[in-house]
Amino acid sequence: MSLITKYNGKLNVTGKLLKKYREKEKISYEQLSARLELMGISIHKQSIYDIENNKRTVKDYELFGLAYVLGVDVNDLLKDIKSEFEKSI
Repeated sequence: MSLITKYNGKLNVTGKLLKKYREKEKISYEQLSARLELMGISIHKQSIYDIENNKRTVKDYELFGLAYVLGVDVNDLLKDIKSEFEKSI
């Protein structure tokens, strides 16, 4: 049994927006992985695919690194969850 809980059936809330920003910058999985590695953050290209497809969780430092490499604010990757919470209030 997994100890990781899901939110609305997903292992993360950033995948869709991560993919959007990665494709906007025309960065491949391999390129993104290499740029993160230069920052000391090791995420294999398959793991990036898994994050985008909500099959893998994202650690806080990974989230920061992904945002930094893509040139966006961390909050940009969290827009969808923020909108969901604002609707429920």
